Amino acid sequence: MTMTDASWPPLPVQEWADTRDTVQLWTQMAGKVRLALTPLVNHWWNVPLYVDSRGLTTSLMPLGTGGLEIRFDFVDHRLRILHTDGREGDLALRPGTIAAFYAEFTGLLAELGADVELYPVPVELADVVPFDQDTRPAAYDPEAAHRFWISLVSASRVLNGFRAAYRGKASPVHFFWGAFDLATSRFSGRPAPRHPGGAPNCPDRVMHEAYDSEVSSAGYWPGGAGEGAFYSYAYPEPPGFRERDLGVDGAYFDDDLGEFLLPYARVRTAEDPDAALRGFLDATYRRASASATWPRETGRA
Repeated sequence: MTMTDASWPPLPVQEWADTRDTVQLWTQMAGKVRLALTPLVNHWWNVPLYVDSRGLTTSLMPLGTGGLEIRFDFVDHRLRILHTDGREGDLALRPGTIAAFYAEFTGLLAELGADVELYPVPVELADVVPFDQDTRPAAYDPEAAHRFWISLVSASRVLNGFRAAYRGKASPVHFFWGAFDLATSRFSGRPAPRHPGGAPNCPDRVMHEAYDSEVSSAGYWPGGAGEGAFYSYAYPEPPGFRERDLGVDGAYFDDDLGEFLLPYARVRTAEDPDAALRGFLDATYRRASASATWPRETGRA
């Protein structure tokens, strides 16, 4: 394995789609706990997960006078629930059913004093079955899950550098469990028109809060064809945003998604993957901010 393969591993969607879909449902369970335990932060910044040294984490959530953290460990392939009083819960990441995993998961929460009421229906997915009723076989390939986590580590590194270059309001680099993507957003400081909503199995108020300000967002989505893609979009989309070539090798505008895309495979096979991705992020932000004439005082790069 080359150094590039080690930090930007191959991740053909067709080879791990079943595992990806299972992990997405698992992360939605953890994310719903975070939604239940944390106060609302603008644009729902209180609900995402974060990439850490073993996988994905909720970070510390308040629980009474203490706190709770849920961690997906894609090295040892365990889900760990950690209480600040020293108690822990642990279950294996393995094939089974979503219903069985949900029962174990909620049982561990109850044992640790986090008997929170969760809405047991997946969100932002078209065809859903409540977690506690989903008895279909659910796949889990540990090697694929580990490669996915490594891809998140690398994407997070570049996205964090990109975020740091902006002096205006910018989101953390965080993992949204609804759409299953790692993202960061820059804001112009101006309000945006009311978002139309329309995400599947998701109340429109979620999108209203997420997009109440003019924004340029970018991130990494391991879905679609090939090996997934990096994306960038602007809301509201300014005139001329999609009309000219970015000048970034392999990047294109997808009319159906309304986003610029750069295939993950083009990044991982580039001579300098980090530089290739950063070039895409910088170019799409420049296009968004210039097309919408963002105020200079926002810290426009």
